[in-house]
Amino acid sequence: MNAQLLIKENNEKRKQLNKENKEFYEDMLLYIRLSFDKSDLETEEILMELLDHLVEAQNENRTAKDLFGDNPRAYANEIIGELPAMITKKRVLYVLMGIFNFLAVAAFINGLVHTVLHYAFGLFEPVKTFYLGSVTVLTVLSLAIAFTVLYVFMQYMRWTCFKQVSKLKEFWLGGLLFGVLPFGCFFLLIATMPDFGPAITFPLYWLIVLGVALYMVGFFFKKRI
Repeated sequence: MNAQLLIKENNEKRKQLNKENKEFYEDMLLYIRLSFDKSDLETEEILMELLDHLVEAQNENRTAKDLFGDNPRAYANEIIGELPAMITKKRVLYVLMGIFNFLAVAAFINGLVHTVLHYAFGLFEPVKTFYLGSVTVLTVLSLAIAFTVLYVFMQYMRWTCFKQVSKLKEFWLGGLLFGVLPFGCFFLLIATMPDFGPAITFPLYWLIVLGVALYMVGFFFKKRI
């Protein structure tokens, strides 16, 4: 059985849990799954095993706390420490998929927005000159920001596990860390990046085509995982 089938089975079996046990288990599930450097299959197998034990305990009128103890984070860390690491090839494929999907979204949205604004409202020129040096540096820095945001987001989600965080605090903190700050950094990069390197001029709607092409490359890497 592969990891995706185990995830589907887990989703169905979790419906057997009561509200308290389900919330506890889903924190455990999220915390363990966010250990992104571990093998997918072994991770899902251990999560299914934990779920089986919890369903059995619930049938015996025991709670998740009875099963996992008063320090579920330490319990989860012990499990994570025993999981085998993801193979290097798979890590590389995940990174490549993420890079091409990010570039695809950036190119597609940029091309679509500028094309619609030009033809619908007469804003912007239909063609634009890009400087390869500027584009290269901007792309590298944007990817660095994106991966940093992703890493911080994953650590933030792990931090919230097994905690009672108010929705208001979570909203404002999440909005600041994953909305205002990264978009501010992207805007600052675009606004301050000087033009340098060889120039190339083409219609902005080509960015839509480029976005689709980059997405197909990302999809190819996804299928190889």
